[in-house]
Amino acid sequence: MFSAPHGQRITASSCICNPVRLTDSAGVSSLGTERLASVKERSAHMKRPPKPKASITSETRIGPAGWSYADWNGYVYPSRRSKGFHEAAYLSEFFDTIEINTSFYQPLKPEHAALWIERVAANPAFLFTAKVWQKFTHDPSATLEDERAVRPGFDVLRAAEKLGALLLQFPFSFHCTPETVAYLSAVLKRFADYPLVVELRHASWQTPDTFELLREHNAGFCNIDQPVIGKSVVPSSEATSPIGYVRLHGRRYDTWFDDNPATAGHERYNYLYSKEELEPWAERIEKVRSQTRKTFVVTNNHYQGKAVVNALQLISILKREKVKVPDPLREHYPELEKIADRMPAAPTLFAMGMETKKKAGR
Repeated sequence: MFSAPHGQRITASSCICNPVRLTDSAGVSSLGTERLASVKERSAHMKRPPKPKASITSETRIGPAGWSYADWNGYVYPSRRSKGFHEAAYLSEFFDTIEINTSFYQPLKPEHAALWIERVAANPAFLFTAKVWQKFTHDPSATLEDERAVRPGFDVLRAAEKLGALLLQFPFSFHCTPETVAYLSAVLKRFADYPLVVELRHASWQTPDTFELLREHNAGFCNIDQPVIGKSVVPSSEATSPIGYVRLHGRRYDTWFDDNPATAGHERYNYLYSKEELEPWAERIEKVRSQTRKTFVVTNNHYQGKAVVNALQLISILKREKVKVPDPLREHYPELEKIADRMPAAPTLFAMGMETKKKAGR
């Protein structure tokens, strides 16, 4: 595990990355610019044209992290499944991307990658993203043999032109120091032949130096939403390569760093974003996609399908139109009726448009 030496405090002098917290580009720092532009428009007697209807092209993809969750049965997936049912195939009816999660825990098997490509074939716009094995992000002793083990599965996706990006997800304990900068550079060189994105959770990395480092390696910066505790990375809309990336983890401040064995692991991701919380992220996504060729938005607040709910809501906000919604999910989250583009196959338990009560974890 990467961490600072016991009792040592990471300071600006011990890290080439100046640990200055950046102001959110969708927040206060942009407000003055927006007001100035508004004044200029009024002074020039300009009439603001009506806001055009937005569209998400095949180059902007939104979807959940992973698909194999027991608690999605009866929530995202139907309780009774037809013969040959596969979760990835089902989700590809609603989304153009899914982030492969299992590759974080062990190398992706080529035969699994080939199977999943077949499962999503009905959606030609679909691209997978995948997390790189944690031995390269949480353990500095990864070997050449480990690299040889992870490549075959990714290569199957790449050969089929179904690999959108590989995500290097580093832990909060991975602080910016000269040693970790060197390590990050080495990993980026190691996998330079893939489309790479880097997730860094400690605020010491959220600096112009880091962004420049990623640009030099043609790697994307992962903009994240997480509980902002201590020196955590704050919401942003950075783009450092042709690939834009956003991940939403939820805002469970009470369980994010909870090591209590009595706390269920899923509670860390048991959070449903409100529409008001998603709208600022929609603005950030617009900024990211304006600077990139491909943008991926991944919802990781997976417990009981909340990631699917919020992914659908984000698509609806960005497209400014209604979307296709899984029928089982509508029964548990009646707020989805507002964005559903068709009537459910069977009557729901709730009146159309009825708001759900605030759930645990909000």
